[in-house]
Amino acid sequence: MHAFATLLDRLIYTRSRNAKLKLIADYLRVTPDPDRGWAMAALTGALDLPAVKPAIIRAMVDARVDPVLFRMSRDYVGDTAETVSLIWPDPPALPSGDVDLSLSATIARLATLSRSDAPAVIADLLDRLTPEERFALLKMASGALRIGVSARLAKTALAQAFDLDVDAVEEVWHGLQPPYAPLFDWAEGRGDQPRSTELPVFRPFMLAHPLEDGSIDLADFAAEWKWDGIRIQLVGVGGETRLYSRGGDDITAAFPDVAAAFTGQGVLDGELLVKGEAQGGEAASFNALQQRLGRKQVSAKMLADYPAFVRLYDILFDGTEDLRELAWRDRRTRLEAFVPRLDPVRFDLSHLIEAADFEALGQIRDGARDAAIEGVMLKRRDSPYVGGRRVGLWYKWKRDPLTADCVMMYAQRGSGKRSSFYSDYTFGCWTAPPEQGGELLPVGKAYSGFTDAELKDLDRFVRTSTVNRFGPVREVEKTLVLEVAFDSIHESKRHKSGIAMRFPRISRIRTDKPAEEADLIATLKGMIAI
Repeated sequence: MHAFATLLDRLIYTRSRNAKLKLIADYLRVTPDPDRGWAMAALTGALDLPAVKPAIIRAMVDARVDPVLFRMSRDYVGDTAETVSLIWPDPPALPSGDVDLSLSATIARLATLSRSDAPAVIADLLDRLTPEERFALLKMASGALRIGVSARLAKTALAQAFDLDVDAVEEVWHGLQPPYAPLFDWAEGRGDQPRSTELPVFRPFMLAHPLEDGSIDLADFAAEWKWDGIRIQLVGVGGETRLYSRGGDDITAAFPDVAAAFTGQGVLDGELLVKGEAQGGEAASFNALQQRLGRKQVSAKMLADYPAFVRLYDILFDGTEDLRELAWRDRRTRLEAFVPRLDPVRFDLSHLIEAADFEALGQIRDGARDAAIEGVMLKRRDSPYVGGRRVGLWYKWKRDPLTADCVMMYAQRGSGKRSSFYSDYTFGCWTAPPEQGGELLPVGKAYSGFTDAELKDLDRFVRTSTVNRFGPVREVEKTLVLEVAFDSIHESKRHKSGIAMRFPRISRIRTDKPAEEADLIATLKGMIAI
């Protein structure tokens, strides 16, 4: 546990991506099996310890520490695991009996716990560990590392550590289970590369670069709409179908209607969307899709109210034939031949945009304010399907964001590197002009879009303008206007304002504008489906 705790501690305080890669790679090279496999499971979010829940940890610490002191400390520190690791009292004497505190032994012990036994076992472990090790244990056990390491970065570090191709690692990853012994046997030359041809496993997505200033020759690039759903990979092998998100998460359970409708064999790339009645059966806004995301079970009513379908972009495998080395134009021909064999209720083809030239394409893009369109994709006609972002092959040309002037209402501390700053801001707009008795209602929350210097200014404003506190949340004077950029806005029954923003971020701090001149909710509602 000590080596893993040291790794987490160093990763948290390391900004450089290359330095993080080296830290993980060095750890994997010197750490024995199965500890390093379980560390990879923790870093990639593949570790599941169902008996360890945040509520259990909070109840456990309340039994050892004054609850008021703990909550005040948690408010200051900004992270539960870090607070518990620091505030946990050392026992008068070390617990009796020898306990194996290696990472693998600790995980094995936690994995077999019932919820009733969890508090006593975790407390016993915390009594035996240093603060640094306690932090690692709680972060790992709760499944919320938040240390600035993505699953892709951890797999890249593994590939670099053993001179493997990261896409080859990604391709076999989902066919293996922690602690990944066959993977490390292959990495160190003791075994062959694991094979996944008979399993419905994930393949790395081909990604696009943002299109910067400059034009594209449409003789070399094809254009199609960038739909506002979630990118998925549909994998059918041996009568089994799975749906994977862009991050490689298996989301089949949330969309059983789509999985059941796919009876073919192959691997396809597309956009998962929900049909909307108001759109005549066409794609509804992302807000409709969001009702089904993250669910482990979906009710019959949910299936009926939010019917899902996939708009297909590309084909990676046709049956068992790997098409990824083919040029896009050839894969498109194969996709057009494949789609008619599928259920038309659940699957359709993403159509190409016909434009005379790049300028004409720009006019078409600017005129598209369909609720389900984010912008335009540009794909080089001779490009193979390669994992990751490759310069010059695919571009995304998102439509210009919408903006609104909003008033900061509440602030909360961030996590990780931002745990000392109030960096998460809830903002609102007026129900009517203030001089007519209008009030502010929250319309969104953002924690990005500002520079480090602006973060310090915003944090200072929160600390000097607090008028009320609600646990970790501070209510502030309603005087600071934030210009908020967002991709789209939708009706929402879950919010008192009746609206929800898509990807809100702070684009400007409007110290020049009085709060009374911020936008009305009616103005934002007028932007729906623009």
